[in-house]
Amino acid sequence: MGFELVRVSLPLIRTWASAAGTFSQRDSLLVRAVLRFPGLGNGAGEFEGWGECSALPGPTFSAEYTAGAQDVSERYLLPALMRDGTACVAAVGPALAGVKGHNMAKAAFEAAILDAELRASGARMADFLCGQSRVGAAPAQSVVAGVAIGLTGSLGELVDEVALRVEEGYRRVKLKVRPGWDTEPVAAVRERWPALVVFADANGCYGHLPIGEAGERLARLDAYELACLEQPLGDDDIAGHAELARHLRTPLCLDEALSSPVAVASALRTGACSVVNIKAGRMGGYLEAVRAHDICSERRVPVWCGGMVETGIARAANLALASLPNFSLPGDLSATGRFFATDLAGPLSLRRDGTIAVPDGPGSGVPVDLDALKRFSTSRRWWAR
Repeated sequence: MGFELVRVSLPLIRTWASAAGTFSQRDSLLVRAVLRFPGLGNGAGEFEGWGECSALPGPTFSAEYTAGAQDVSERYLLPALMRDGTACVAAVGPALAGVKGHNMAKAAFEAAILDAELRASGARMADFLCGQSRVGAAPAQSVVAGVAIGLTGSLGELVDEVALRVEEGYRRVKLKVRPGWDTEPVAAVRERWPALVVFADANGCYGHLPIGEAGERLARLDAYELACLEQPLGDDDIAGHAELARHLRTPLCLDEALSSPVAVASALRTGACSVVNIKAGRMGGYLEAVRAHDICSERRVPVWCGGMVETGIARAANLALASLPNFSLPGDLSATGRFFATDLAGPLSLRRDGTIAVPDGPGSGVPVDLDALKRFSTSRRWWAR
């Protein structure tokens, strides 16, 4: 029994560019948990689970980044889990509470332990997460797929990319915007696809502008019936988002600013957003993500599941999360092949109706491709318990 940290570098089909960074290789940290669960549904024995740290290669989305996640995992998180003998998902949060921050690294350990625990009991992650929710509804069997489009070099390139994704069957696109690249690309997409669900994501890049100027620029997007405008101001500017929201018709959504259910509740109280992007990694794990979902559900605030250019390991778990009832907006949930020619887990297939089925097997419900893992791994280290 024990844990393995696996560092992988997967080439992207095309370079990813946003205000939160540009990269052509997805440098990711994976966690493999091999644990023993006597007396569960599948009998005694060792069961394997996988989690993925969603931190980007550099500290551009948040202070977390892949190499830093590996370092804090080796120095602090793994010793804490080994010392406490943690072997169930409910114990992960308390065991790691002494380490401040590093939510994405913590979430990877929680996901790996949860995956192993559920595989041992024969339970689906979607059913488990819905059982943790206060909403009390059964999980959806499929979720509407969405795709994020990075910053492109020209309007023509953007329109071609959106056309490809719409032809594939995606029913929502999210456009990355920044000052000087906002009204024009949104207008071009809306003119071509008047009924398409369109989000815009600024990754905080209007935060350097005076609030009045940011509001004036962003109010121009009101004409294009966006489902939401995501994180236009800085991570810590809750008050600024609340002021901005009063001057826009487009619903504001927060992402980087919300690192816990408490932060979600505070933002909703101040009117800083009326839509919430829930990322399990940013929240510190899937259990905290369910709590954030419930807070929004009780306030009738719609949520959607954000993505971080993850492999199929995390996207399968995100599909389980997005099966909860208040995930009423399409999220960053794309099929196998969206980012990588060869993925690490799956397949996750886009259906003709623009949805992806929630995996039906135990745990995350998808197998890990061990050959691909061996091919793309750059380091592996095992800690025995």
